[in-house]
Amino acid sequence: MKQPCDETIVVGIDIGSEIHYARAFTNRQIELSKEPFAFSNNEKGFVAFYEWIGDIMQLYGMKVAIAGMEPTGHYWFNVGAYLQDNGIKVVHVNPHHVKKTKELDDNTQNKNDRKDPKLIATLVNEGRYMMPYIPTGLYAEIRSLSNQRLQAQESLTRAKNRLAKWFNVYFPEYKDVYVSPDAISGLMVLKQAPLPRDIVALGAEGVNKIWRGKETSWHI
Repeated sequence: MKQPCDETIVVGIDIGSEIHYARAFTNRQIELSKEPFAFSNNEKGFVAFYEWIGDIMQLYGMKVAIAGMEPTGHYWFNVGAYLQDNGIKVVHVNPHHVKKTKELDDNTQNKNDRKDPKLIATLVNEGRYMMPYIPTGLYAEIRSLSNQRLQAQESLTRAKNRLAKWFNVYFPEYKDVYVSPDAISGLMVLKQAPLPRDIVALGAEGVNKIWRGKETSWHI
């Protein structure tokens, strides 16, 4: 990848769930920020961060800004989109590279809000970054809906696995009658007789009455 030029400010951002930390450097790794800049993961924080970058660029006569960050979950989405919409190039660095650089730097993997932005900026200056795809408009909405769908599917799978676990523990015979744990007639019985001993107490006639009640309600 192309390395930043002399008129470029490189900002390393340590992404957090609620608070991000940033430091600014030249392409020769000379720090332009006096201390890490902390900003919230919301619009107010993004505006303050953008103004901070602008002040540094004006002070040192820089013309281009590049913001580097690790693709940490979904927490970078909003700040990445905001920076891109406001003319700042957004790039990603490999978290594995950050970890290895940290180990070489001081032989520790401990997270540090002051150190990590510098390591990220160093990787960007060395040209070791990737260009992320940040969709806008309809495509951004599609990606958001797709992510929500995946999360819903994962939650449903976890719930089914928990249900299967409890069946195996308390009612292993259930699967001999119903292939699916959410069979309608099976669920009606389970609501009144959740354990094998409860079904024994009901007897065949009691179970049959539950099913006939289902049929009655269905015709109604």
